[in-house]
Amino acid sequence: MNKVYPSAALALQGLVRDNQLLAVGGFGLCGIPEALIDALKDSGVQGLTVISNNAGVDGFGLGKLLETRQIKKMISSYVGENKEFERQYLAGELELEFTPQGTLAEKLRAGGAGIPAFFTKTGVGTIVADGKELREFDGETYVMERALVPDVALVKAYRADKSGNLQFRYTARNFNPAVAMAGKVTVVEVEEIVETGDMPPDSVHLPGIYVHRIVHNPHPEKRIEKRTITAKEGA
Repeated sequence: MNKVYPSAALALQGLVRDNQLLAVGGFGLCGIPEALIDALKDSGVQGLTVISNNAGVDGFGLGKLLETRQIKKMISSYVGENKEFERQYLAGELELEFTPQGTLAEKLRAGGAGIPAFFTKTGVGTIVADGKELREFDGETYVMERALVPDVALVKAYRADKSGNLQFRYTARNFNPAVAMAGKVTVVEVEEIVETGDMPPDSVHLPGIYVHRIVHNPHPEKRIEKRTITAKEGA
């Protein structure tokens, strides 16, 4: 079965609509499905709730959807690199569900595994646990977290075969496999596409059963994050 679509816009056609729950892979600037995000922006859908470890940066990744005000709520772990996110949140224009990073990963993994909820100690005694069920196990208190099952998942991988088997490169593996597993429909952007059977089995990081549509983006931008420090006099 050939799952390859000729463009990101066509891959999203008939899938995305207003007020959906979406999940987007990536971590910082690494493993961002940038072509799919651009196509989502151009689709004009509104009122999105987006699950993502971070909210992109100004002018790149999910930052583009924040600028066009297509996102109404973020379910995220880290949002510190986006000034427009900060402005909208502090102005009360954007909802935010802060989620510890490990909990966010497990909520996605559980969604992909068909597990509706799980208990964790992370967040107990903090605002993360407000309004959630608490339960004691072996003398310790745990908070119940619900799994996440997005309507559409947007994922970045390095290579795919035409059946959707995926290979990730280095740290771009991050949240992408969990996002791909959790989505009701998963669309993947890849740099290389090969024929089914051309990928060695040990190179397959995620089986094609989780992948519904594939887009070829052979030349992604691949931005690099750099640490900057304040220069000290005399240094």
